[in-house]
Amino acid sequence: MDTKKWASLLAAVELGSFTRAARQLDITQSGLTHMMNALERETGFPLLVRDRSGVRLTAAGERLLPVIRELVQASDRLEEQIADQAGRRRESIRVAAYSSICMHWLPTIVQQFRWAYPHVSVDIRMGSVEEIYRWLQEGTVDLSFASRQDRWRYDWTPLWDDPLLAILPPDYPLGARDRFPVAEFAGKEFLMPSLGFDLDILGVFEGRNVQPDIRSNTAVEDAAILSMVEHGLGVSILSQLVLQGRRDNVRVLPLDPPACRHIGVAVRSMEEALPVVREFIAYSKRIVGALHSR
Repeated sequence: MDTKKWASLLAAVELGSFTRAARQLDITQSGLTHMMNALERETGFPLLVRDRSGVRLTAAGERLLPVIRELVQASDRLEEQIADQAGRRRESIRVAAYSSICMHWLPTIVQQFRWAYPHVSVDIRMGSVEEIYRWLQEGTVDLSFASRQDRWRYDWTPLWDDPLLAILPPDYPLGARDRFPVAEFAGKEFLMPSLGFDLDILGVFEGRNVQPDIRSNTAVEDAAILSMVEHGLGVSILSQLVLQGRRDNVRVLPLDPPACRHIGVAVRSMEEALPVVREFIAYSKRIVGALHSR
């Protein structure tokens, strides 16, 4: 049976009048009367009592009322799900992230998100901290995975504090030390990583008035940094996330005092973000938390 007829019957009973129900349903009163007559023919018995006091259910209609409500509610939920899925077929999420995040977090995040939202495409762009925030401000991407920077305006969802670590040649004299003083970088030839690290590392040095010998032509990718440090061409700083899974011949020590980069998700406005974007951020927060609780 047509659930629209049952929904119309509920409206007539709740409002107590064909006139008021027809007005609410945006149909004519004669059209509603015709619909109710057809419904009673389909059921084979009267459902409504119609008199001068208005409209009410017959005894048989009263017995059916709970099931009618369930039917109409289930139909409404089905229509909402159909509309929701049809809309998601046209949706996409544009994501910007550092290379380390693309490697270690996004595959799991996107995989699990697609299981729940198979019709949402996720487009990923990799860039430096400057590029990632510029794309966000321009509206080129919907959200950015990056380290927190105060020079741009955005809404922020924290994900993880990524420890920064000293990267030293294999023969660097450390003695019994298990931490590397930030002050010891002063005057040393420093290999500056690219793609998202320079602002975080400069913040560590500026906050402690340390001035290493940073060569402007040595801003290269993480793997090249590790190889150059391994060959004794300088020292550097990378993060725990970047080093995850690597087996390079370098010495790696926590900084003293400790330092980290605050990794999270930035959007221009959480209030204005599409529901699917907010859901992607929620998935990201849960998954990153799970990855780093192992």
